[in-house]
Amino acid sequence: MSGSNLLSMAGWTFLPNMATGWIQSIYYGITIRAGNPRPQPGSPKYITHRRRIHIGVVSLYLLYTIYEADWDIRRASDFYQDLRVSPDASERDIKSRFRRLAATYHPDKLTSSSPSSEGYFVHLKLAQDTLLNPAKRFAYERFGPSMLEWQRCFSTRDYIIQGLQSVLPYYGIAAIAMYVLGFLGYLEWGKYWRWLTLIILCVFELHTISRPYFPHVATKLINPLLTTFTNHPPILPFQLIQLARKASVTMYIAFSQIGPLISPPTVAPGPDGTEAQLARLEASVRAADVQAAGLINIDMSPFSGDQAALKDVQGKVKEWLVQNTIRNDPEVRDALGNLLKKRRVDAPAGARGNR
Repeated sequence: MSGSNLLSMAGWTFLPNMATGWIQSIYYGITIRAGNPRPQPGSPKYITHRRRIHIGVVSLYLLYTIYEADWDIRRASDFYQDLRVSPDASERDIKSRFRRLAATYHPDKLTSSSPSSEGYFVHLKLAQDTLLNPAKRFAYERFGPSMLEWQRCFSTRDYIIQGLQSVLPYYGIAAIAMYVLGFLGYLEWGKYWRWLTLIILCVFELHTISRPYFPHVATKLINPLLTTFTNHPPILPFQLIQLARKASVTMYIAFSQIGPLISPPTVAPGPDGTEAQLARLEASVRAADVQAAGLINIDMSPFSGDQAALKDVQGKVKEWLVQNTIRNDPEVRDALGNLLKKRRVDAPAGARGNR
């Protein structure tokens, strides 16, 4: 995980949060009729809606980052695409394709030669020379164009050793950064999964760069799907590693942003669990109070300005609540029955008012 990736993890949250507020306002505008009260900020219903919308926004954004990484890889192209051959092309196929392209793009063949055309022909020549050399072809497929700058590398072993000098520091810095951030309390949720993701990615990359064959996940799954159902060119090992690194950063962001929303922290229960129950009860009472206040304001709007009528309505509502809600509650009736029964037992003989 490089420094730029850490910065992207820390500074990207403003836009999704802002988009969540917009989408939530639009959602309420579509689903709630005009005049009906909306869930108030801070109420359990409002918080639930905001959490779900934020999870959707963050998930879409993270999927877009992976698509963007794949688009950048395709736009950068590779030697196989430039020569218009498949990754399993033989030396004969590569030479034949280069001769055909040279007949078209050689500066002597062009009517108007330019530095760009000469540069493209040089690029094609470099692609052919790299792919015709077994050691360079092996290194290019696993490390990408950066291997062209490596000096004193002649064999496959030389390229692997040189590649390890750039791979191992990457994961060393990532591990140190994760440990420091976790020690400071910034990566509390999903510590186990973060470290597991980093270890799996490191093992996958070491296995990919050290084996003479392509990863099976590319040859058996990804490339057949891409070439069969889309126009996407086959993915080379170094491109797959780039996507895997981007996906790991995406997962780290998901752990930080989506993980706490899926399993929000709960109130620490007391010895008998009363604190958690009281917290849930308080949240429910607040939500009910907000909704009841909104409904009362709507129902009382025809009587606004007429204090006498408003007072009469309030008295009727109070009487109705006492008669039909409180007294009909099973717990209230049971409590009254127990009280009357007790009074009948304790009252002296001939006393009145106990029946």
